[in-house]
Amino acid sequence: MDEQALLGLNPNADSDFRQRALAYFEQLKISPDAWQVCAEALAQRTYSDDHIKFFCFQVLEHQVKYKYSELTTVQQQLIRETLISWLQAQEARRNTLIKDTMREQCIPNLVESWYQILQNYQYTNSEVTCQCLEVVGAYVSWIDLSLIANDRFINMLLGHMSIEVLREEACDCLFEIVNKGMDPVDKMKLVESLCQVLQSAGFFIIDQEEDVDFLARFSKLVNGMGQSLIVSWTKLIKNGDIKNAQEALQAIETKVALMLQLLIHEDDDISSNIIGFCYDYLHILKQLSVLSDQQKANVEAIMLAVMKKLTYDEEYNFENEGEDEAMFVEYRKQLKLLLDRLAQVSPELLLASVRRVFSSTLQNWQTTRFMEVEVAIRLLYMLAEALPVSHGAHFSGDVSKASALQDMMRTLVTSGVSSYQHTSVTLEFFETVVRYEKFFTVEPQHIPCVLMAFLDHRGLRHSSAKVRSRTAYLFSRFVKSLNKQMNPFIEDILNRIQDLLELSPPENGYQSLLSSDDQLFIYETAGVLIVNSEYPAERKQALMRNLLTPLMEKFKILLEKLMLAQDEERQASLADCLNHAVGFASRTSKAFSNKQTVKQCGCSEVYLDCLQTFLPALSCPLQKDILRSGVRTFLHRMIICLEEEVLPFIPSASEHMLKDCEAKDLQEFIPLINQITAKFKIQVSPFLQQMFMPLLHAIFEVLLRPAEENDQSAALEKQMLRRSYFAFLQTVTGSGMSEVIANQGAENVERVLVTVIQGAVEYPDPIAQKTCFIILSKLVELWGGKDGPVGFADFVYKHIVPACFLAPLKQTFDLADAQTVLALSECAVTLKTIHLKRGPECVQYLQQEYLPSLQVAPEIIQVRAALADFPLNLIKEI
Repeated sequence: MDEQALLGLNPNADSDFRQRALAYFEQLKISPDAWQVCAEALAQRTYSDDHIKFFCFQVLEHQVKYKYSELTTVQQQLIRETLISWLQAQEARRNTLIKDTMREQCIPNLVESWYQILQNYQYTNSEVTCQCLEVVGAYVSWIDLSLIANDRFINMLLGHMSIEVLREEACDCLFEIVNKGMDPVDKMKLVESLCQVLQSAGFFIIDQEEDVDFLARFSKLVNGMGQSLIVSWTKLIKNGDIKNAQEALQAIETKVALMLQLLIHEDDDISSNIIGFCYDYLHILKQLSVLSDQQKANVEAIMLAVMKKLTYDEEYNFENEGEDEAMFVEYRKQLKLLLDRLAQVSPELLLASVRRVFSSTLQNWQTTRFMEVEVAIRLLYMLAEALPVSHGAHFSGDVSKASALQDMMRTLVTSGVSSYQHTSVTLEFFETVVRYEKFFTVEPQHIPCVLMAFLDHRGLRHSSAKVRSRTAYLFSRFVKSLNKQMNPFIEDILNRIQDLLELSPPENGYQSLLSSDDQLFIYETAGVLIVNSEYPAERKQALMRNLLTPLMEKFKILLEKLMLAQDEERQASLADCLNHAVGFASRTSKAFSNKQTVKQCGCSEVYLDCLQTFLPALSCPLQKDILRSGVRTFLHRMIICLEEEVLPFIPSASEHMLKDCEAKDLQEFIPLINQITAKFKIQVSPFLQQMFMPLLHAIFEVLLRPAEENDQSAALEKQMLRRSYFAFLQTVTGSGMSEVIANQGAENVERVLVTVIQGAVEYPDPIAQKTCFIILSKLVELWGGKDGPVGFADFVYKHIVPACFLAPLKQTFDLADAQTVLALSECAVTLKTIHLKRGPECVQYLQQEYLPSLQVAPEIIQVRAALADFPLNLIKEI
């Protein structure tokens, strides 16, 4: 329709035209999608141009359905939050205008039309009535609540609660009403009046056989009413209105019985919807100095409800967890928050309740269902966080609490429940044992039986891969936390885990009990046992050699097989296995520390042997990526562990890693060189001088390779490589190794410096720009004086000074971006360093030559030059 036709729909226009237009719409049988587009356009046109009333305000009965489709669309349009960022401000202003205009002129009439529709169609057209209820709920949040929260409207909504086809939408509508912000006393009265009617209608007695969809909505409504009363109580307390606050608290207390019925309901959605009210109620009790007997009883009832609802049901699929299982896990997290809040209200009561449930269950675990055994152990586990202590010291301090926890842990490890034939119980046992590892420093006599549980069919050799995998991680944690108590069992443990340490090459057909990721934990555990033992260095070396020699021998054999392999799939599987071998050896080195170094433990020779064994893999032409990645990671570890003993291996390794390399290879290789440079500094100066230009040539060659214009992946790889390159130069200059650059010859030095200038100015990458300015600032600091390299002063004025101004002037230099702000800061630091090193000469150059070339006004130059922080102020001004 044209603009005149649209204007014709305004109520101020000809009414006959409106009637004919509406009849025309009916004849067209316009589709819902078309109505949505039309409604959005009309809402914007009507209210943004001050055409006040909605175009279909006076609607015929047979058009009711269309009308409310449009109203819902308007509401969606009003609350839409997914607009693109540049439209948000405009959209917010428009929406506010629409709402304000509607409030002033047409909302009362709309509300009256809703009432008439609800009254006229509640028994004859449930679809239209439900849609109208949905619209009412959508508008409640921003219209005058008195239009809805009045006797005639509320009574009608409460009546709908007794009509099966309407009650779910009526629940949602009432929820929106009670959720509306209002005066705390008025809110309390409104909620109480609703509750009286609902209670008299029998809604406060929950039938477990009732329709769960309705009860889920009803639970949400009760939650909203309960939380609204709590908000009112909080405001009244804050305002000092003790009388009304006491009434609000009494009102809250009368809802607790209903809350408990919903919390304990067998359907988790119904229970979940009431948890907010329950949590906030406990928060109130926490603030009260003294609890009444009834409140104490409520706390205990909530506690029992939480314990019951934590229990798995029979249908839970532990081996193939899907959406339903994930939802229950999330629900359990909500219950845990309730348990934590219960501990804040009454820690003694929680501890006593858990102890009672735990003891009675573990006493007869052999004849008890798995879910009850699991939840009993789970409750003990959850106590550790519900009753927090410093550094896990649960078995010291409060004697009664420590005694109760110690008694339960003793029962757990001596009852034999670790043999229960269900994965959930087994896992909970190991999780709890590790959570309370300090128990074993108090009663170390229980360590052997727990170690056996970890090592036999109950743990690392369990029939379930899931249990074996989790146990591998927990076993590592258990050993680390009790390393001082492990000494009597070290060699026995190492012997028992020998088969779990075996490298499984693809051709042997043997399916290892543990995955390679799980084996990493076992190797780390073995390393921790050896390194932290009380054995002399000679014995530690022997045990470490026994651990790593099989890996080295298998590595040599597999590398030879890989060199001969023809099939690509077989090559990949062999390379994976080789990579695992390097990873396992690397993982054992995590056991060393400043207190227990490789040298002190006498293990340097073993790891040097590993290096000599693994480095030949770098020259293998097959599966280069995975082999180089593994060896590179091992070298990182050895730089830390072996220190200068690793240096003889670096040149050869670097030479191999720079052959036939791609952007990703270089990007991963540069951090290794940075680590060596930063750690050893002057010791590696000859090596750096030798490999500096070969590394740069490799980088430049990759960066200059042509790529498709739209190849985003290649562009990103180059950007990341460029960042790595600049990070390398920053490490060299920042480690006092600038002579490495200076000794590369004048032509190469200039080429390097030009790339840094390009990085600072030409590439729209603020992270790289920041790094480049740091490099330039450092070079000016080192070389910018009168005794600097020949020609560097000219370079400063020709290139570095202009870069400090050209970079911020680039359109891509976005000061709304935090990284760009940091780049600007480093840019200013660079200019300031030039100012400090070159003195008045720098100011004179800026005033007389460079700034005039930028057409900077002389008065700006003169004023800024007089300020103390001349460079930064000047950059900001420009």
